[in-house]
Amino acid sequence: MMTEIYPARPSGAPSVRLAIYDMDKTITHMPTWTPFLLHTARTSGAPWRLALVPFAGVAALGYVGRLISRGRLKYVMQRMMLGKRLSPAQERRSAEAFADRVVRDGVFAGARARIEADRAAGYRLVMATASYRFYVEAIAERLGFDAVIGTESLRDADGHLLAGIDGENCYGPAKLRMIEAWMAREGIARQDAHVRFYSDHVSDAPTFDWADEPFAVNAHGPLRLLAKAKGWPMPDWER
Repeated sequence: MMTEIYPARPSGAPSVRLAIYDMDKTITHMPTWTPFLLHTARTSGAPWRLALVPFAGVAALGYVGRLISRGRLKYVMQRMMLGKRLSPAQERRSAEAFADRVVRDGVFAGARARIEADRAAGYRLVMATASYRFYVEAIAERLGFDAVIGTESLRDADGHLLAGIDGENCYGPAKLRMIEAWMAREGIARQDAHVRFYSDHVSDAPTFDWADEPFAVNAHGPLRLLAKAKGWPMPDWER
């Protein structure tokens, strides 16, 4: 695999160093939401839910046709595959088992190398993803991340996981808003931080523009065109 060359942090730069990574298809080989749902349906004692997969596919076509939003698609798929609610114990078991599988077989070697390099350089590792935080945290923990910013889930009074988004879907401009909100909670002023940002998708254009060092990783067509126009590095971790 070709060794990627990354610029050193400039001397005199702000003291707080953040390396912010998207997850699906940036770090992982594949998107993770649908595989997580299928994994949980198979292992949670309700494998009959797999018979609903064709109906979830119809919902996905509705999203492609712009008939429903990404958030609504997530709700429909979760309701079909996981049911009305998931207990904290079931949620934890499913997230841990799925994370073991993803980290074992589904992470780009180039992503692992870059994560380790950023850690060694003193960067605080943050994962910012549209995927639900409740299962992403187990993946991030295994990869050594310090924090996770992701889509939050609705819960009932007893802490059971429900289908639906609490707040915004961590996607597009909302992802940048949620990163900035996290920084505010952590007491990190933007002018005091040097930010590296890694993502594979053009929907993250607002965060690319905001970052000090944007990296268009494994860039698909629209992002490749934008990155060329902006002069952003385009590491290929798929090789």
